[in-house]
Amino acid sequence: MTNPPTLSVIVPCYNIESYVPETVTSLVNNERDDFEFIFVEDRSTKDKTYEALLTLTKRLKNSRVIRHEKNGGLATARNTGIDASEGRYLTFLDGDDWLAPGYLADLTNAIERLDVDFVRTDHVQVTGIERTVHRAPEGRRHTPLDPRTSILPVDDTTMVDYPYAWAGIYHRRLLDQGMLRFHDGLKTAEDRPWIWDLHRRADSYAVASLRGVFYRRGVASSLTQIGDVRQLDFFRSFDLVLGELADDPEVGKLRKKALRNYCVVIAHQLLSRGRFERSIAARLKQMAAEALGRMSEDELEEALVGMGEERVYMLRRIRGGMKGVAA
Repeated sequence: MTNPPTLSVIVPCYNIESYVPETVTSLVNNERDDFEFIFVEDRSTKDKTYEALLTLTKRLKNSRVIRHEKNGGLATARNTGIDASEGRYLTFLDGDDWLAPGYLADLTNAIERLDVDFVRTDHVQVTGIERTVHRAPEGRRHTPLDPRTSILPVDDTTMVDYPYAWAGIYHRRLLDQGMLRFHDGLKTAEDRPWIWDLHRRADSYAVASLRGVFYRRGVASSLTQIGDVRQLDFFRSFDLVLGELADDPEVGKLRKKALRNYCVVIAHQLLSRGRFERSIAARLKQMAAEALGRMSEDELEEALVGMGEERVYMLRRIRGGMKGVAA
């Protein structure tokens, strides 16, 4: 490639050998002379993901495979790809997912036409043979928007509740302005601080009604399916969000939204803690109690209103009682 690429596609891969053929084939069906494809192999331990990538990417133009010396997690793998990229725009694809033919050209056309910092898209969730369209939670489509206007309201699903990095495309100027990188070492919920940062600090964005990303759920190797200590990194993720909000001029309003998100995720993890080993489940409960304890009574009361009886009861009990909170 003689000129800098228009688009860099960053694909972190870890223990996904069986999915590599479909992923790479989908990228072959999206390749263009001005697109580059960067695979980051995060030191797989259970299969031959690296060897599969070396073989299969031979038929994908402008592709390369970078191998970590040790496993660093999804956030670090994405950062490795970002650092190696040269494109004017960047996008992400998880190594066990795939794209519809021509999707990347449509995605690139959308951000070029709208001339915004980033564009978010819908996606298709795949569970076994079932496919379900998931719409980005912003009704205003194909028009430039102020990213801050899509953070609130507190009690409704908004764009910061739709953090998937692979559901979008991002202008390199965001990286030049100190955005777009992930917090190194985060094993889960790595996209929470990332999406909050984009919506607080970027100047413009848009939502496009594109549905070309196919996202697998229920993959055995996915961290969401594994009940180990890495799952507890969501506490660090949300603490980072809250810490970065401290200096925001609208911290009073935005903190309420972040606290509600935090409580929703804590409740979800507690209610599904049966998948954890006993010692990790105990650690989850301890960290949940500590996180809830750092919130004032008024903040918690407001965060939990309307959350549902089961979740409110769980969070009340873990914290040690919160009288008067409406379900």
